[in-house]
Amino acid sequence: MKVALIGSTGNVGSRILTELLRRGHEVTGIARHKERVPVQPHVTAKQGDATDEESLSRLLPGHDALISAGRFISISPRAIITAVKKAKVKRLLSVGGAGSLEVAPGKLLVEAPEFPVEHRSEALAGKDFLNMLREEQELDWTFLSPSALFVPGKRTGKFRIGTDKLLTGEDGKSWISMEDFAIAMVDELENPHHSRERFTVGY
Repeated sequence: MKVALIGSTGNVGSRILTELLRRGHEVTGIARHKERVPVQPHVTAKQGDATDEESLSRLLPGHDALISAGRFISISPRAIITAVKKAKVKRLLSVGGAGSLEVAPGKLLVEAPEFPVEHRSEALAGKDFLNMLREEQELDWTFLSPSALFVPGKRTGKFRIGTDKLLTGEDGKSWISMEDFAIAMVDELENPHHSRERFTVGY
């Protein structure tokens, strides 16, 4: 496929980029500073602003999907959604956040007293993006939330899939490596099972 990727130079985005290339996809890396997008075969770097719908919509025609891996406080969900529709791109997949996952009926992780204050703004912005997608009537979207601890690690290909509840292992730990998260994202790109849904992955 031909895939546009916002945030291809970030921690998560760079791993999604690697996974896309591993599977033979053509990637357009969209970044404010395109010189930071790694120069390698099957990657085209484009300068773009994920808060500017006009700028973004000019870069997207001809792509099969857009994957957004940018930080929620640095992008504009409305601009991204509008640009994808304007460019007639069939699918939008977004790296989600764990904060909007349920830890008890009706209670979100971001609302827990122990949720780190320094991550609350980002988590709340992610929740707003998800709510905006859920109100969307036209777009084919998917929002993939990681587990609570989301860190660089190993690519194992072994993880569990859930929906709106935070996944926790038998040891009480909720985590996923960025490498395995990237596998789940590209799996969903290639074989959609969560159209117009949020899902989550964890060990």
